[in-house]
Amino acid sequence: MKNILLKTLVLAISFTGFSQSYQFTTQIDLDATNVISQGRTGTCWSFSASSFLESEIIRLTGKQIDISEMYNVRHTYPKKAQNYVMRQGKAQFSEGGLAHDVMNSVADFGLVPNSVYNGLNGEASSHDHAEMINVLTSMMESYAKQRKLSKNWEAAVASVLDVYLGKPVKTFNYEGKNYTPKSFMEYASIKPENYVSITSFNHQPFYSNFVLNIPDNFSNGSFYNVPINELEDIVIHALENGYTVELDCDVSEKTFSAKNGVAVIPNNSEDNSIALNEVKPEKEITQDYRQQEFENFNTTDDHLMHITGLLKDQNGTIYYKVKNSWGTNPERVANGGYVYMSSAYFKLKTISVLLHKDAIKSAVVKKLNL
Repeated sequence: MKNILLKTLVLAISFTGFSQSYQFTTQIDLDATNVISQGRTGTCWSFSASSFLESEIIRLTGKQIDISEMYNVRHTYPKKAQNYVMRQGKAQFSEGGLAHDVMNSVADFGLVPNSVYNGLNGEASSHDHAEMINVLTSMMESYAKQRKLSKNWEAAVASVLDVYLGKPVKTFNYEGKNYTPKSFMEYASIKPENYVSITSFNHQPFYSNFVLNIPDNFSNGSFYNVPINELEDIVIHALENGYTVELDCDVSEKTFSAKNGVAVIPNNSEDNSIALNEVKPEKEITQDYRQQEFENFNTTDDHLMHITGLLKDQNGTIYYKVKNSWGTNPERVANGGYVYMSSAYFKLKTISVLLHKDAIKSAVVKKLNL
């Protein structure tokens, strides 16, 4: 009987030992502005890229500026509309976009602070684009079917955007000085040409650049291609040297949880629920497995966020501190709106990253011919 009790006690201790709640230690924590909510919109691409630019402005100038997300949304929709109509409806028209769409907008139309253009309709305190996108989609479908396209279609689209988001500002005063959007971009020290997008897929040669064939790449942006382990090295090197990173990834996995504040890839799918609260062994992510998940549509480009730091758990596993745009309500999100994303999740579910060219090692710069 004593032996049975002893064995039972040892077994109980063993199981308890395997139950490990997450214990994170911060390794890198770079400057970032407050977490905010994108509301009921599909504009994570602008919220994340604006957050990224805000961190870049802090890094470059020491100034903390709240950038208008909706100013760049307002200038991107006409480009989406033109792409859809000129392709006679054989293209995507939706709320989605990518980080380079913000960079393209900044290059063409500059930056403005949120205080002079918040994109809110009337007395609204949060963003809701459901009605606007329904109106625009109906218009696009109608224009694409016309045998002879109306000469007024672009003006009509602009009018709808002006009603829901506001007319774009041409001049404004900020902290006692007058600016245009272009001069404000210069004040913020942002040069869009200094930023590059990098991805990792087998169907194109490594160290080449190509137009990534994903639905939200309506603007046909080019991406540099590197092996996934090298992509992760690029991100870690950037963080270690004070550069934050824009992230496009898939968040459809059950093991991505804003409410629990973690994103992991358990080795055993039976651990999916447990792994949101306890450390579990994760899958080893290979280039081929990553490609397989992309080509069978288990990995899609459904959300963009902002990597601002690095953590490790009690076992030494790397996690990325990822700033989300789903607000800070503790009933819905953990970690003040941040998600701690494991290395395995990053390697499997990342579509691409965007960062400053100076954040990349010279050896990689040479390989990519930047």
